[in-house]
Amino acid sequence: MDYPNDQHPGAPVRAGIPEHGRIPKYYAVKARISGLVDGLAEGQPLPTERDLAERYEVARETVRQALRELVLEGRLRRAGRGTVAAGPKLEQPLALASYTEGVRRQGRTPGRTLISLDRFPCPDALAAELGVERGEPVWHLERVLLADDERVGLESTYVTVARVPHLDSDFDPDSSFYAYLHQELGIAFGAAEERIETVLATPREALLIGTPPALPMLLIHRSSRDIDGRRLERVRTLYRGDRFSFTARLGEQNGA
Repeated sequence: MDYPNDQHPGAPVRAGIPEHGRIPKYYAVKARISGLVDGLAEGQPLPTERDLAERYEVARETVRQALRELVLEGRLRRAGRGTVAAGPKLEQPLALASYTEGVRRQGRTPGRTLISLDRFPCPDALAAELGVERGEPVWHLERVLLADDERVGLESTYVTVARVPHLDSDFDPDSSFYAYLHQELGIAFGAAEERIETVLATPREALLIGTPPALPMLLIHRSSRDIDGRRLERVRTLYRGDRFSFTARLGEQNGA
């Protein structure tokens, strides 16, 4: 098999071209537009669909399909009636670190918009995950996640009122919940379990995040414990699939 010497190790093998060499016309156009995007700065506009169709001598619908895929992959984003370069994805570490820390490490400004903060009796399924009795009061904190004022995710946090009794009065919803727990209440995180899956946002979620319902999302479920091993929180976070990637550092394990 022939591998180009300059192929990036993270790129598809043979640039995604089958061995028989026959590729859909839109994919050939997509590859050429992708090369064009490589030379654009973040926010710089792409030529119009008509100009691209004339440049590559294809139908405008072929160009539209290529652009749709590049938008879904996060290479491009819509801006008004045009399309612009989206810039690199945000990398979020899979670690006991807050969203705030992950975004700041990349030189972006994190933020949050409060959607709701509700108190309600804990149902059975949630009680099992929080390690409490059914009916015990819990908080539900729902916030839109921002990076440089761009909406990039939606976070739902569940925690018992007993652990965080004054969440509704002492907590700034635009700030880090982890920092609040540690600095104000002296609660330190000890361990967490996370599960990641790909989903489509519900109509409500897509409206809050400001994305089309067909845009793939990365959904993370997290259950955390404090340093004493007590269950602390249950978090459900949706991240835009076109704006986020996740990293993890792996080490050797005995008996692997």
